[in-house]
Amino acid sequence: MKKILNQPDDYVDETLDGMCAAHPDVYRRTGESGRVIARAEPGFEGKVGVVSGGGSGHLPLFTGYVSPGLLDACAVGNVFAGPAIGDCVDAMRAADQGAGVLRLYGNYGGDRMNFDMAGELTELDGMRSATVLVADDVASASHEERAKRRGVAGVVYAYKITGAKAEQRGASLEEVTRVARKAVDACASIGVALTSCIVPEAGMPSFTIGDHEIEMGMGIHGEPGIWRGELKSADALAAEMLQRVLNDLGIGAGERVSVMVNSLGATPYEELYILYRAVSRELAAKGVSIVAPLVGRYATSMEMTGASLTLQRLDGELEALLRAPANCPFWRS
Repeated sequence: MKKILNQPDDYVDETLDGMCAAHPDVYRRTGESGRVIARAEPGFEGKVGVVSGGGSGHLPLFTGYVSPGLLDACAVGNVFAGPAIGDCVDAMRAADQGAGVLRLYGNYGGDRMNFDMAGELTELDGMRSATVLVADDVASASHEERAKRRGVAGVVYAYKITGAKAEQRGASLEEVTRVARKAVDACASIGVALTSCIVPEAGMPSFTIGDHEIEMGMGIHGEPGIWRGELKSADALAAEMLQRVLNDLGIGAGERVSVMVNSLGATPYEELYILYRAVSRELAAKGVSIVAPLVGRYATSMEMTGASLTLQRLDGELEALLRAPANCPFWRS
């Protein structure tokens, strides 16, 4: 294993220390275990709090999106492992400004269990809360069973749109929750993996894949995809990924979408722009307009080589919230 680290067991905590040292005006560590990242300056009194959480190894997801206009706090787990119940509780308390807290996170069993328990514990103290699960990975379940899908890069759109709504003075927990559900329902993603990655504590690749193979639809922890086969051209990959997402969302001519072409870690910008070139041409040919495209590293899987494609359908409300101001090291608008 070749990684820039000290001890594998210190990997997450030293990462958080480094983030806070580099950006003290944005992030602060808090909570009993120190595994909560909160805004350096809390939100205004009466603001609805928005919290998330998940395993490390996906930066900027999840922790990087704590800032005004995005998340108020995030509970941090070990690499590819969900956060502890106590950290979920501490994240909710850090985000609470008296108007309730929305728990917004990916659809994974451990995260659901611990955040549900955290909600029950904080409600005993009188905190109002709600949950919206992000389940955007079209490869992980059929459209009819989309509630079973994994949450992947689409959670970034959910953070941005929901966070902007929560910044509006007077917005209620019910209104913020409605917008979050609307954004999640209008979003879909799919990824393709070319190589595996190494979890520091394990010291070996998470899965094996041949030198000339790819896996379409593989999850960000190495979960099985739709098919495995020979590497295809960028245009062919883009066409398949886009068609699967378009079919799922039912997007047609005259609609407006935001497009995210995301590196899973090791894929360089050059290759992401080659994919985006193909996607943008296909959408233009179908009469679909692109708004505020995103190309870069937004939701990674350590050093996995591969990419994901996400489409966020927009209407006037969602587009205005997507374009609203936010400022953190990984998002500026």
